[in-house]
Amino acid sequence: MATDNVLLKGKMDRETLLANAEVIGKMAEAEAMEADKNGHLSDKVSQAMKEAEFHKLLKPKKYGGYSVDLTTYTEMIRTVARHSMAAAWLAYFYSAHEVWPAYLPPKGRDEVLGGDTLLVDVVAPVGKVKKDGEGFRLYGQWNFCSGVLSSDWIGLGAMAELTEGEGPEYCLFVLPTSDVEIVHNWDTIGMRGTGSNGVLVEGSYVPPHMVLPAKNLFATGVPVGGDYDENDPVYRMPFMPLFLLGFPAVSIGGIERLISIFQERTEKRVRVFKGGSNESKSGGSQRLLAELKIELAACLGLLDRYVQILEKWQEEGRNVVSDEEREEVFAIRGHVAAKTRDMAVKILTTLGGTAIYKGDPAELFTRDILAVSSHPNSLWEDSMAAYGRTLFGLPGDPVW
Repeated sequence: MATDNVLLKGKMDRETLLANAEVIGKMAEAEAMEADKNGHLSDKVSQAMKEAEFHKLLKPKKYGGYSVDLTTYTEMIRTVARHSMAAAWLAYFYSAHEVWPAYLPPKGRDEVLGGDTLLVDVVAPVGKVKKDGEGFRLYGQWNFCSGVLSSDWIGLGAMAELTEGEGPEYCLFVLPTSDVEIVHNWDTIGMRGTGSNGVLVEGSYVPPHMVLPAKNLFATGVPVGGDYDENDPVYRMPFMPLFLLGFPAVSIGGIERLISIFQERTEKRVRVFKGGSNESKSGGSQRLLAELKIELAACLGLLDRYVQILEKWQEEGRNVVSDEEREEVFAIRGHVAAKTRDMAVKILTTLGGTAIYKGDPAELFTRDILAVSSHPNSLWEDSMAAYGRTLFGLPGDPVW
């Protein structure tokens, strides 16, 4: 077994992965207040994730990937999140970001996935593109680039006309992070430790083998140029549902910790304005703890449902699914985000004034859960509307 600060090396089995997740989670928790103040975790944490090979968990086997089972994968993310949601976010994204480069042209795949590097992205198509010979010049500023401070490669979204006369289409442009300028603008309510700063690009050149048309991710599920192993698990599921699996896992890990904090503090809490009574004997706190435990069980059940859906698609080799199938997992993400958000607010307000000091674990986990719930692929209203439309036979959300 791993000690508190030593990573296990060797085979990437369930025991090793979860033990290393615990080590990295504790490492990140030890610097949680400093990371929140500085707006990023230390290089030590990112390096530990790399040493633990978290970035290889989902990448194709051809490039040294482990194809870890999705139940273990989500439990690993939850384990880190119980200590630090920011670290769990990076552990999740450093692994999930190894999936979409698997759809680049073969030369791009080899270049990006062939090395032992870390990859990040901003998928929003906010950039501008100019044709330059066979390749492109990329311009613009992208925000919310999680993990960029420790990354080697970055994928950035933009609309571009790849074939003359066919009009612009949504693409990801991949370039070394040395070709971008980091904009230190990450000053947010929560998830501050992720260091999700912006990046500025002013005409960097992107060759054609580093351009990924989104249709190859969403519509066809087939890599550009073919030449791939159809039996590799990463190619046997639709990209976006797999790519977004970590969101509910991060939120659930955070709320698990918050519920634990609530129970521990309530058992010790004495209410001076209630005659010195112990709060654990209060019917209100008793009912709330019961509610929290049941809501947590429901969220875990939905996460299991999400994993089971992906595993079924993987078994069947379905890399493209119907709108209704895709929007069901969007609804799961939205529901978990909303429930964990509401639970966090109830916990913080019920614990009272001692929990609202800056840097208190209850305050920090609540802010982090709120931040995750604000992501566009976590919005309850959007996800339920999209799923509901498809249940009536109408089109779903174009992306999520």
